Amino acid sequence: MVLPGERTEKVPVDGVVIDRDSPMPLYFQIAQQLEQAITSGALPAGCRLDNEIELADQLAVSRPTLRKAIETLVRQGLLVRRRGLGTVVMARPVRRPLALTSLFDDLASTGRAPTTEVLEFGLGPADHDAAAALGIPEGTEVIVVERLRRSDGEPLALMRNYLPPALVSVDRESLGEYGLYQLLRRQGVTLHLANQQVSARPARPREARLLGVPRNTTVLTIHRTTYDSAGRAVEYGAHCYLAARYSVEMTLVTR
Repeated sequence: MVLPGERTEKVPVDGVVIDRDSPMPLYFQIAQQLEQAITSGALPAGCRLDNEIELADQLAVSRPTLRKAIETLVRQGLLVRRRGLGTVVMARPVRRPLALTSLFDDLASTGRAPTTEVLEFGLGPADHDAAAALGIPEGTEVIVVERLRRSDGEPLALMRNYLPPALVSVDRESLGEYGLYQLLRRQGVTLHLANQQVSARPARPREARLLGVPRNTTVLTIHRTTYDSAGRAVEYGAHCYLAARYSVEMTLVTR
């Protein structure tokens, strides 16, 4: 993530071709092609675009048209305006399919170089939410794990998990190297289904500090309870993700 005061390389925008005979609005054509350049890596994270006047002249469009294209990408979390820096390309957002997979698996499968910092690991009492999700009395001793997950070196998610020690066994070193679901499968746990709830809220002070963003930055929260093939709850997770860098994809069908 680019922070104020950091040095960034200024990169010209090449290859944007506007079809003035197309019914597609000019701003949308520009935004779509810039999005493709960002997601493909042609415009790398951290680089600066020319200012709006220069870009508008380069593309032979009006400043309001160019500004609308830039604002479209800012809303998508692909660009950010930084005082003193201008318009900067953000790290590629993670688009995650709605499936029973771990964030580590999804990042690794798309070449996003996931890394994990284990912030907390040990036995502790299950709080109200964890106890209700795992179907155990509140205060029951469970394995408590908190991890900071990075994608391509940039903070993406803060993840807190609760696991029943009678069913699973994990250690701090393995959690720093592998995904939780990988470790569970290696122990013969067959993950069968999960219930999860997705919502959004402002980041709390500690979350913002660990994720390297200003306070009240929007985060997506996911609370998930995962069950094995015998119907036993094997983990409860309370995670928060940077909304500008993470989205959940799903396919809907009629009944």
